[in-house]
Parts: sequence; C-alpha cells; structure tokens
Amino acid sequence: VLGIKTLMHSANVALEEEDEKVEGPMVWLIMIVALAGGIAIFFLVPMFLTKLFTIENTVVFHLVEGLIRLTMFIIYLRLISLMPDIKRVFAYHGAEHKVVNAYENGALLEIDSVKPYSTAHVRCGSSFLFIVLIIAILVFALIGMPSLWIMIVSRIVLVPVIASLGYEVIYFGARHTENLLMRAVMAPGLWLQSLTTRQPDEKQIEVALLALNSALEADREPEEVVPVTSQ
Repeated sequence: VLGIKTLMHSANVALEEEDEKVEGPMVWLIMIVALAGGIAIFFLVPMFLTKLFTIENTVVFHLVEGLIRLTMFIIYLRLISLMPDIKRVFAYHGAEHKVVNAYENGALLEIDSVKPYSTAHVRCGSSFLFIVLIIAILVFALIGMPSLWIMIVSRIVLVPVIASLGYEVIYFGARHTENLLMRAVMAPGLWLQSLTTRQPDEKQIEVALLALNSALEADREPEEVVPVTSQ
C-alpha cells in the first residue's frame, strides 16, 4: 500500500504543471487487477504447470515449480525489452541507477561525473523480484504438497510474507556488500538488471538528476522557523 501511494505521489508531482492528478478508486482498481494478474501468472500458473509432471517428491516439485516461475519471469522481461517504448523506459532505469550510485558514492551530481557509474544497483526492484522468486521456493517447500486448494491459497496469501522476507534480504545485502556470501546472493539479481536497464544518453541522465534533486528537496526537513519577538 505504501509503495502504491508513493508511486501515485510521484505521478502527481510529475503532472503538477498539467494540473492533473492520479487518484480515485479507479487507480486502486487498476493496481489491484495488475497485482492479481501478476500473482496468477507468476505464482499460480507455474504451480499448475508443475502439476502436469505428476512429481511426488516435495523438494523436486517445488524446485521444478520455482525453475518454471523464474524462466517465465526472465522470458517476460526479455520479450518486453524488445518493445521500443520499454527500451526507453529501461534506459531511464539505467540513468536512475547511475545517478543513485553517484550520489551514494559522494560524486558531483553532474552528467559527466555520473556517466562512469554502473547501471546496476543492489537495491533495485529487479533484484528484489529475483530474491522473492527464490525465497518462494523455500517457503512453499515448507508447506509441502497438501490439497490443491490449500496450495492455491498459499500461493496467494503468502505473497506478502515472501515479499517481506525478500525486502529484508535486499536491505541486509545492500548494507553488507563486502561480505562474500551476500555478494554471491545478490549477484544473480545484479545480472538480471542487464535485462531491465540500458545505457542512457545525456538527456536521460539529466532527467534522472532532476528527479533525484527533486526527491532530495522534498525529503529535506524544513528549516526551523525562529519566532520573531518584540524587544
């Protein structure tokens, strides 16, 4: 919910000059439908496909299900990356990462200073989704292979739990990048970003810099107002 509200706030800031707002029940309905579709495609469909193999071993079943889920996700990213508009979005994604990497390393927030930085970032949503898909294998394996309906329900109600665990792993990994184990855990997610980012041009880096400066300005604590008193 917080994430959706944040996205809506960002959209409203971008639309300020056009005097438009992203709000209302319709926006929430679209978000809910999109979320339901994502759960159905990437959590329920892999389970039903794995069922076709009539695998009896619990561990093997969930490994196969997880592999199908991960493969579907990578194919999905690869397919949408062929769309011209998405390629442009991925370039802005790369610009965002370059700017954030530069900021976190104390570099000057200028185009030439930002260019050398990587388009990958440890806290990227792509890495988060990859970690979520891996954790899903472990969590669902603990449930075993109960009745079909329980398996369906578990794939729906446990998504927030799995996402929460994924967030903690990403958060911990980002704070311990010097740890070899955590670097190994985060490496596949960083590789996945080669599908979701592109090298940006200078205009895209400039937009990312403006976005970062706006975010920093909005996040900055207002200066304390000193009351004026008469002598």
